[in-house]
Amino acid sequence: MLEDLKLGSRYDGFLFLVESTRNPPKLKSHHHVELELNLVVTGTITYVVNGRRFTFQPRTLLWLFPEQEHQLVDRSDNAQCYVSVFKPSLINKSCRTEAYEGLKRKKHDREGVLNTLLDPDSFDLVRKTMDSLMQGSLDPNLLNREAGFGSGSAFSFQHGDPDGLNAGLHHLLLLCWRIQRTGRVLGDAVPLHPAVRRALKVLSEADWNRDLGQLAKACGVSESYLSRTFRRQIGVPLSRYRNSLRLSRFWERYRQPDPKTLAEAVYAAGFGSYAQFYKVFTQVYGCGPRASLAPKLPTQ
Repeated sequence: MLEDLKLGSRYDGFLFLVESTRNPPKLKSHHHVELELNLVVTGTITYVVNGRRFTFQPRTLLWLFPEQEHQLVDRSDNAQCYVSVFKPSLINKSCRTEAYEGLKRKKHDREGVLNTLLDPDSFDLVRKTMDSLMQGSLDPNLLNREAGFGSGSAFSFQHGDPDGLNAGLHHLLLLCWRIQRTGRVLGDAVPLHPAVRRALKVLSEADWNRDLGQLAKACGVSESYLSRTFRRQIGVPLSRYRNSLRLSRFWERYRQPDPKTLAEAVYAAGFGSYAQFYKVFTQVYGCGPRASLAPKLPTQ
């Protein structure tokens, strides 16, 4: 699915710190015309790309290219990860020599996710550069709550100093690519069983809200085999993934401009009851939904 990040003409990209305890999960498989760069600060994040699972630890720098379909499937409870994207126009302006030609590709030659584990000094340098670009940005709570919810959301990225941000993104892009070219590429991908790949696809369908038995049947395996294999290969129980997916759908529905009550969004997301939603929400965010949900953004 092609995702529109809705970057205004004043911006060559954006950057913000994603935090599990504040950021709603975005679990749909997608890609976008922008080049994406992640830096894992704490915890772990797990992507599925081309039928393979990749789990990244702190200090990992990773790249997701414009035609690279990717799906976030899990984050540890303490995960913090900088996410930055760069418009094609910025890349074309910034990359004029052979050393940076790799950044102009729609997809990378390497199968899977291009990445490297930074040494402590390089990690500190990149993180401080990213920290500096956050000066003048929107409130972190707002960025975490609103960013990444597609065309149905009224949110769009803003920064108090677009020119300073754009210059910083240029520097950050070249700095990280120089580090990548001299770094060690990690190779811990886990090829997924066809039944697990099928489960991820089936569960991504908006109207799928059936029980484990029906899911297993759709995947051509038994319930116990699917549950066991999913947990081993994805790294989280199937029940946790399904609840994260429901929570992601809740946020998508609740944040859309058209009026929708909390209860309507809960049931539309696939939760069987408000009590189930409340339990999942509290486990993820540490407080009840009514205490943490801010007023919706006005439509633009």
